[in-house]
Amino acid sequence: MLRHFRMLADYNRWANIQVYDAAAQLSDAEFHEDRGAFFGSLHGTLNHLLVTDRLWVHRFSGTGEAPSALGVVLHADLAGLRADRETEDRRIISWIDTLDAEALAADITYTSVLRPGAITHPLHLAVAHMFNHHTHHRGQSHTILTSMGKPSLVLDLLHFLRSEGRHWM
Repeated sequence: MLRHFRMLADYNRWANIQVYDAAAQLSDAEFHEDRGAFFGSLHGTLNHLLVTDRLWVHRFSGTGEAPSALGVVLHADLAGLRADRETEDRRIISWIDTLDAEALAADITYTSVLRPGAITHPLHLAVAHMFNHHTHHRGQSHTILTSMGKPSLVLDLLHFLRSEGRHWM
């Protein structure tokens, strides 16, 4: 399982680069245009992913910033989001590299920003959720881009593994 999570952290970094490269082709107005996605715009969606990653990595490691709400806007511009996204992806990879099977099997307890009360479950479930959450919202990002007539992105895990991620095979 640990090797799988290390691969997903590397894939996550790579897929985020693909989305941010596509976002860089948009005008500022397009980047902020409400396209009916859960977080409205591509900006809102990418901001949400960064907010939630900061929350998860803080819960996992006890380090870094932990936004107090899901709606916090970390950066109004793509450049700021991208710089922090790259930093956060490196943090995720570095943190995953500190884990072992025992740590993944241990329980994590945290409080959600959405509802009061402690939540406890095995760490490996929270890590799996974090990566699944990324896939979900990157899919929304892809839909936003294609709804604007932009080229479709190839974000498949197997595409990553056959190209940059060959060392995971």
